[in-house]
Amino acid sequence: MANTRWIDQSQPQTLYMATILLYINAGFWLLDVLLGAGILGVFAIAAIFAGLGIANEKKAGYWGGVVVAGLDVLWLLDLFRSAPSSISIVINLVFAAVLLALLLHPMSRSYQRIWFKKLSRRR
Repeated sequence: MANTRWIDQSQPQTLYMATILLYINAGFWLLDVLLGAGILGVFAIAAIFAGLGIANEKKAGYWGGVVVAGLDVLWLLDLFRSAPSSISIVINLVFAAVLLALLLHPMSRSYQRIWFKKLSRRR
């Protein structure tokens, strides 16, 4: 049986909370897909795989999480530029920025640099 974890509580709290936020974002994006926003499904799938990668200490998962969080921030900034008075966009932007900050925090970066493994090819 595979030893895949969804959450690793032994990681620093920055990575632990980033993993949880990735899953929460994925849940909301999947809900948006059910309501008709199709492009967010790609974000949701990427966020789930990034969360799994971080929980299982894979470098590809960490960098996937950084890419997903960065694209989310850029997308929300573009939405904010078109509707600056929308409070929901502002709240979403704050949470997206927090997720990106958690992933890029020095504690997260040093932990992943030391402990995370590269994806290995099976022979």
